[in-house]
Amino acid sequence: MTIAALYVRKGGGVYGSMPNVDTWDKSRGAEHYPCPHPAVAHPPCGPWGRFAWKSLEDPALAPLAVSQVRRWGGVVEHPRDSALWRYMKLPKPGAGNDAAGGWTLEVEQSAWGHRAPKRTWLYIVGLPPARVPPMPPRVPDPGGRIEFMCEAERERTPPAFARWLVELASRAARR
Repeated sequence: MTIAALYVRKGGGVYGSMPNVDTWDKSRGAEHYPCPHPAVAHPPCGPWGRFAWKSLEDPALAPLAVSQVRRWGGVVEHPRDSALWRYMKLPKPGAGNDAAGGWTLEVEQSAWGHRAPKRTWLYIVGLPPARVPPMPPRVPDPGGRIEFMCEAERERTPPAFARWLVELASRAARR
């Protein structure tokens, strides 16, 4: 099954070398994704985070990513407590499903190899909690801190996490 990786780094980032993953970066026009494949969406976090006031990224892309995942199934990845959840009225972790059948899972990317805990919310559509792929065990705090990392390292998706997200999206039913 083909999975779309939307709003990824130029060249596809970590997803670029994965089989059966169709990458859509800014230059390819991720916001115009036309195909009916489940998606792993990494819309820009800047406009929705603690430092939104200094972000130059397009804030419209994150709500669009939510719409795309609601249409085709899959997952939207954003930092924990992203303002996107309030804006789009997405359920917080443990709050059940929204009207679109989506729900939120909180993970720490350190379980997949990030050197900071990097608490992350995943908005998932088309997949009940019982069908989520097995997750690695939570690791003790690895000691790294996002606020002390360069932008590239903060944003980088650990390869193991990317593979897990693709597996998750591949289990999502098309809408």
